[in-house]
Amino acid sequence: MIHPRIKELSAYKTETTPCKIKLSSNELPIKFPEEVKRKIGEAVSSLPLNRYPDPQASELKEVIAKRFGVSTDNLVLGNGSDELIQYLTIAVGEINSPVLYPVPTFPMYGICATALGREKVEVPLKEDLDLDLEALLRAVEEKRPSLAFFSYPNNPTGNCFREDAIKRVRQEGVFTVIDEAYYHFSGKTFLADALQREDTVVLRTLSKIGLAGLRVGVLIAKEEIAREINKLRLPFNITYPSQVIAKLMLEDFYPIIEEHVQMVLRERERLMRELSNIEGVKVFPSDANFFLFKTPYPANVVHAELIKEGVLVRDVSYLPNLENCLRVSVGFPEENDQFLQAMQRVMKRLC
Repeated sequence: MIHPRIKELSAYKTETTPCKIKLSSNELPIKFPEEVKRKIGEAVSSLPLNRYPDPQASELKEVIAKRFGVSTDNLVLGNGSDELIQYLTIAVGEINSPVLYPVPTFPMYGICATALGREKVEVPLKEDLDLDLEALLRAVEEKRPSLAFFSYPNNPTGNCFREDAIKRVRQEGVFTVIDEAYYHFSGKTFLADALQREDTVVLRTLSKIGLAGLRVGVLIAKEEIAREINKLRLPFNITYPSQVIAKLMLEDFYPIIEEHVQMVLRERERLMRELSNIEGVKVFPSDANFFLFKTPYPANVVHAELIKEGVLVRDVSYLPNLENCLRVSVGFPEENDQFLQAMQRVMKRLC
């Protein structure tokens, strides 16, 4: 018998429409040199695939710890950040205590809460897409959530919330998760808090720095907290190929990743500037590798017209405060140029 809460649950949705230019999933545009492909092939071909991988992913943890400036004892690795979000939803607070998060935001916070039967406390962002601190504090007082998630920068809005507002909510005794999936594009972090406090953890991921296919998420916390969360970790959750390829990329070829991150930062500013010059288009500020934009026309219409042009973005207009809004990831310069040209043609057709 399937529980009614699962039958009522909406699964996570992604954009899979085939298009020549795919700017819908916040992936890092990166082309691996032949040398990298060869080294990856050699590493994978030598794996004993009939054997289970290292259950602790020890060598990979060493490399990640070095990259993030922490100890391996501060780390828990997950099959993407999604798995770690689920562990935190299981581990923190009583199962009958609510989970708090602003909306719109990354949907997995709500999906995990619903799957476990935990009440969701969703607090809409203000019109400027920042946290509504007064509403959050009212929700904390009324609902007494034990766990809060803050995407930082926030997906899909692209902005980093006010640091003082997050800390003020935490002062009310709420265990606080700072999801820093886009840290490499913002440079803003709560890492020091996560290493020192027992009520704060940080999530990072390799998915946004060119390794989305490996599904490696990272939880960073004080040693005692990491140890407790690690008890929930499913055995062998990081596959052999993921461990070996991620270690190779972070250890031997990290400059390639850094080069492409810097390219995205340059392209983000150019793309936002040039898109905002198209009449009728409003561009929202962003600290991520994507940003929101708004037109006077229904987002589903603009979305469909862009698909006709061979460009795929994400329609997010169904979310609170995002009427007529779409989200676009920053691609290679040539992809961004084609997106801009497509937008110009679409806007002329719709005007």
